[in-house]
Amino acid sequence: MKGTLTEKILKRSLAEGELNPGNGISIRIDDTLTQDATGTMAWLQFETIGTSKIKTRAVSFIDHNTVQMGFENADDHDYLQSVAEKYGAILSKAGNGICHQLFLERFAKPGRTLIGSDSHTPTAGGMGMLAIGVGGLDVALAMAGQPYSLKTPEVVGIHLSGELKDWVSGKDVILRVIQEFGTKNKDRVFEYFGEGVKNLSVPDRATITNMGAELGATTSIFPSDERTLEFLTLLNRKDDYKPVSAEPDARYDEVFELNLSELVPMVVMAPKAGERGLGKAAPLEEALGTHVNQVCVGACTNSSYHDLMIVAESLKGKDVHKGVQLIVTPGSRAVKQLLVESGGYSTMNEAGARITEEVCGACIGQGYSPRSEGVRVSTFNRNFCGRSGTKDADVYLVSPEAAAASAVTGVISDPREVFADMSYQRFVPKRYPDINSLFMFNKGNPDADIKRGPNISEVPKNESLSDSFDAAVTIKLEDNITTDDICPAGQWLKYRSNIPAYSEAVFSGIEPDFHKRASELKNKGVANIVVAGEGYGEGSSREHAALCPMYLGVKAVIAKGYQRIHSDNLVNFGIVPLVFANPDDYGGLDAGSKLRLTNVHEGLANNSLVLEDETNGKKIPLKHELSRRQIEMVIAGGALNHAKGQK
Repeated sequence: MKGTLTEKILKRSLAEGELNPGNGISIRIDDTLTQDATGTMAWLQFETIGTSKIKTRAVSFIDHNTVQMGFENADDHDYLQSVAEKYGAILSKAGNGICHQLFLERFAKPGRTLIGSDSHTPTAGGMGMLAIGVGGLDVALAMAGQPYSLKTPEVVGIHLSGELKDWVSGKDVILRVIQEFGTKNKDRVFEYFGEGVKNLSVPDRATITNMGAELGATTSIFPSDERTLEFLTLLNRKDDYKPVSAEPDARYDEVFELNLSELVPMVVMAPKAGERGLGKAAPLEEALGTHVNQVCVGACTNSSYHDLMIVAESLKGKDVHKGVQLIVTPGSRAVKQLLVESGGYSTMNEAGARITEEVCGACIGQGYSPRSEGVRVSTFNRNFCGRSGTKDADVYLVSPEAAAASAVTGVISDPREVFADMSYQRFVPKRYPDINSLFMFNKGNPDADIKRGPNISEVPKNESLSDSFDAAVTIKLEDNITTDDICPAGQWLKYRSNIPAYSEAVFSGIEPDFHKRASELKNKGVANIVVAGEGYGEGSSREHAALCPMYLGVKAVIAKGYQRIHSDNLVNFGIVPLVFANPDDYGGLDAGSKLRLTNVHEGLANNSLVLEDETNGKKIPLKHELSRRQIEMVIAGGALNHAKGQK
């Protein structure tokens, strides 16, 4: 990674450790980002830490739980507003926009570090930030002044050449990268460089780094250059510009050559029945002709001015197909105002589009779910089974250009063919409006009262990890279990600040009675153990997928492999993420198996544990991928206990 942009920013921010791939390091954090679905708990944890002052620039967004069916969401919003006032955080109120689009527009600065309690925080990498998605507790600790710990990543260089052809966009770039590298790229950073970079706008770059989260990588990053300066100038933020880039002779751990001129429209296919995680990325031609019921454009991945204007321009003089429902979600109030001023809003409205409030909405199953056995085509970043709110719906991911073509024809279509007679353009506004009506730029008020509604519970406490304990396999799972599978969103989202209520959702889409069986074992003094395959914890950064199982008495997960954020979240809450030393041993464990773990502390220190399967008398060797600090954390019962013990 020598000479890379990633190394430069890590060096500037290094607080502890040495930059050798795989080494544990800690870095100082400049900015933190939270959103209400994960941020309410993060702020409750910040209060628990007991720090009186925020040590980062902290921006708190309300963009997930905005439907407000019942009092719970509104109470959380009041809580977030009151803690922002007390501690001096910037607050973006409900309806202001989606956190990643807004952060890019208003706060992202090249060369700085950002962690956010949302897996798509790397969006800001499109402006040259080292932006990493983490669990809410990591954000709370950073706001309290602690550095963020991670493994020194490998840096994969994506060398760009050429220029995108008409009707091909940044979304197609990232789908091609996912096709090449898959979704299991733990402890890797994807850094884009080369002559082709200058041919991508900041919104295109942000789409690429946003959906880079689906690679399973630590983050993705672009240099800051003249295109960055152009974008910041449009935002009246020229003074925030800083050129940052890799050295000309930078050495990458791996390089992938991508000629933009050769790129074609891409698609993520709908997962097959029973398939977990993201679908297969492929050329769009593999899905052409598939009947469509719903088309969704927007959310944090593709809700920029260009993204929505190309849809509007494509709809001029046309109607949305009679069999299709078109949902359009702007990323911010500024983008919506630009659509109004340019006439794009009226064009989409007249064509039959439903234009929503600028919130996460349909992307996370908060409304606008497709019909039963329906087919959705969207520009979102994930198509996990059931995430749309309709368990048996097929969901495909495409670019805004391909989404517009599909909305017009009623089948998945190639925009190069549907709009062959239309002149393609890349839309850039003359300027972005500076709308502050739903921002609160707080200075901090120690005397401010914090408002807590009845849905807001205390942060659950864990106990230290016993050196020996009896356990049972409470559930056995396949590969690519997502955090949506562990703790679903949708109708459950309003309980993010109420762990006793939200814990009833754990694995509810797979085994509805899991929480009852886990609670019964916990009450008997038997530890719950989850067994899983590869890629456990794909997707969202929601720490509730560790916090709620901890509340139910889960002490360990034994898997073939983990995704980074979820593995860290397990550690943060004192659940041990163990790995089969021999992956074939996965087949020998079943739900209900009675287990015993002994000499756990020594086994963690030596990275060699033995699981006794008392059901069949077998002994199963286990290992882990934890740093020394993480071992201390799980033995202490999690990061909060560990932090208090360090004082």
